[in-house]
Amino acid sequence: MTNAIALRSAAIIGLGALGVMFGNQMQRSLGSAFHIIVDAERQATYATRRVTCNGDSCLFKYITPQEAAAPIDLIIFGTKYNGLQTAIETARPFVGEDTIVMSILNGIASEEMLADAYGKDKVLYAIAHGMDARRVGGDVEYTNMGCIEFGEGDGSDSARVHAVAAFLDSAGVPTKTTTGIQNLFWGKLMTNVGINQTVTAYEVSYRDVQRPGEARDTMIAAMREVVAISQKNGVNLTESDLQKWLSILDKLDPDSYPSMRQDALARRETEVEMFAGTIMRLGKQYGVPTPVNERLYAKITSLPVD
Repeated sequence: MTNAIALRSAAIIGLGALGVMFGNQMQRSLGSAFHIIVDAERQATYATRRVTCNGDSCLFKYITPQEAAAPIDLIIFGTKYNGLQTAIETARPFVGEDTIVMSILNGIASEEMLADAYGKDKVLYAIAHGMDARRVGGDVEYTNMGCIEFGEGDGSDSARVHAVAAFLDSAGVPTKTTTGIQNLFWGKLMTNVGINQTVTAYEVSYRDVQRPGEARDTMIAAMREVVAISQKNGVNLTESDLQKWLSILDKLDPDSYPSMRQDALARRETEVEMFAGTIMRLGKQYGVPTPVNERLYAKITSLPVD
């Protein structure tokens, strides 16, 4: 990375709910400096498929690896976890010496995959939180865009972090920077383990985990299992962290639901292995019981998949 950091171009790969939501905002603000990276097959699909965000058509400019003429300054990965490795290869022709990459995937593994592929010096650690976007087919709706919070993996306060923040802010994408990314990552994992899985297993919306009852109790119990593991591995989440994330969850649109629930409704494979699967494995590693995650795992893996 050169000393003078000036970002002029950006791209997203992956048009899930977040990819469409952030992509629509960036397209409107950045114009020709923004693209959606796709393979040739998806390019053909999107040529005949209307994508909307809050009812408005998204006029995305799609670009394939074969059309790569110059590196892109900032690439944001928003695919599903099981499509990440393919996305990494699709995006590779756009990654240059000064390209910065970041992932807004759920879970805690995508940054390591990006670093293995492109080099640690290219990766910023990021999470997206506080949004209530949901996708049905090619249509995405949201009332709260939330934000992308990011920083260096080692906790340093770098010039490129501030450069990315300024660039995204200028594009109308809400951001926060942090020097405590590992705590934040585990906080987001705790949140996903709780709310995504509970809403999916109970087949409800956010409303049912925002009010007292069995679903909310289950969500919090699943989150506390993550807290217990974090206190064994040095991250050391606390009850205060749990309450902070609950306050964020309680502000989400009560009638909306997370992407895992959307996948289940569409009879698609869910990311339960990233959540309960990870917590169950870590629980065994650190000697922490995980009965709530085991129950959620059993329920979610029993849901029908086409």
